[in-house]
Amino acid sequence: MRRMRFAIAIPQFYADGEFDPGAFRAYFARAEELGYHSAWAQETVLGPSSQLGPVEAMTYAAACTQRLRLGCVVFVSTLYSPAHLAKSLSTLDQLSRGRIEVGVGTGGPGRQFAAFGVDPDRYVARFSEGIALMKALWTEPRVTFDGEFWQLRDSVMDPKPFQKPYPPLWFGGSAPAALRRAVRLGDGFFGAGSTPTAKFAAQVQTVRQALAAAGRPPGGFGLAKRVYVAIDEDAGRARSRLNERLAWLYGQLSPDVAAAAVAGTPADCVAGLRKVAEAGAELILFTPMYQQAEHAERLAAEIIPQLG
Repeated sequence: MRRMRFAIAIPQFYADGEFDPGAFRAYFARAEELGYHSAWAQETVLGPSSQLGPVEAMTYAAACTQRLRLGCVVFVSTLYSPAHLAKSLSTLDQLSRGRIEVGVGTGGPGRQFAAFGVDPDRYVARFSEGIALMKALWTEPRVTFDGEFWQLRDSVMDPKPFQKPYPPLWFGGSAPAALRRAVRLGDGFFGAGSTPTAKFAAQVQTVRQALAAAGRPPGGFGLAKRVYVAIDEDAGRARSRLNERLAWLYGQLSPDVAAAAVAGTPADCVAGLRKVAEAGAELILFTPMYQQAEHAERLAAEIIPQLG
């Protein structure tokens, strides 16, 4: 079994004019001191929460750090031009000297595809083709590509990513077909923060079965989980505050989102997070929804040492 790794969320939730550059820099300086493996953004272009874009937040974070790896789970890459997204991520990988991780997902059938000019009946095909094109642009000196959605003739995209052949590619998703796609096309599976631990455990089993069927060694494929977390000596207050923020993030608080979150005393949180690790997560992404800097401190001091 690989050593457990722990990540922290990139702060993104700011109202208009609320962003504090100094506090942002201090957060990342401290995250590196505390030994977090990585920091991750998330993406919501249209939604009820006030949220900074992931590429921009990652870029600012890269300038504030030296060691910390930086990622997003997930880019809904279906909504992008693959050439533009490939260029942005290649550039950021160069600027950070190879510290970028890339999470991608289809967006699921409930996405507002019409707002992005995407055919809702072909979104999975568009997603898979976009991944293929990005990989080609990242690895081939000249790209000729004849797809359903994009066509290129003898095209060049330089510089390539700093990491070769390209940054680690994590896939989100929940349906069995999406999990098998992750094994076929990706380097790891990242469970959503809205997925309860028991469902995540079942997803891990599907991934492992797909790895075995494909003849891929499980040690070369990552398994991770985002966990919304709140620590407080008053367990009820922790749960109430976290539920309020999650309802704001998602527009409503579904039973799955509430069940997936870990909240309560330090002992409560250790117990909940141990279950996530036992379900198969080798990387846990802590995502506090309030008092992020304070939570980063408490997680490092009171939670991580008990998780191993």
